[in-house]
Amino acid sequence: VQLVESGGDSVQAGGSLRLSCVYSGYTPCMAWFRQYPGKEREKVAGIVNSAGHTNYADAVKGRFTISKDPAKKTLYLQMSDLKPEDTGEYYCASDYRFDTSNSCLNKIKETDFSAWGRGTQVTVS
Repeated sequence: VQLVESGGDSVQAGGSLRLSCVYSGYTPCMAWFRQYPGKEREKVAGIVNSAGHTNYADAVKGRFTISKDPAKKTLYLQMSDLKPEDTGEYYCASDYRFDTSNSCLNKIKETDFSAWGRGTQVTVS
């Protein structure tokens, strides 16, 4: 599995960005994480390939939308009403070790995912 993120940028508070993650290989359970300097990565949003079920961290509910386009082999994170606290390095992650949609969406730790991209920086001022 290979994951390559793009779309990070510097934006004003209240603005929008769309992050993309082009993937290859078997990626049925995917997520976006973000990381602040000196902190652990935290899950922002997750999606299950088979049913399109999604979940979000409370801090981004109603503002971020995760989606997946299998034809383009791309995972997206549409971010709107951005806030300075959304600043961070954003990572795409995937895993195949799960048996139900909930067991995929319940993955929240960095160690729950076996494949990672290199990240893309989002700065909100």
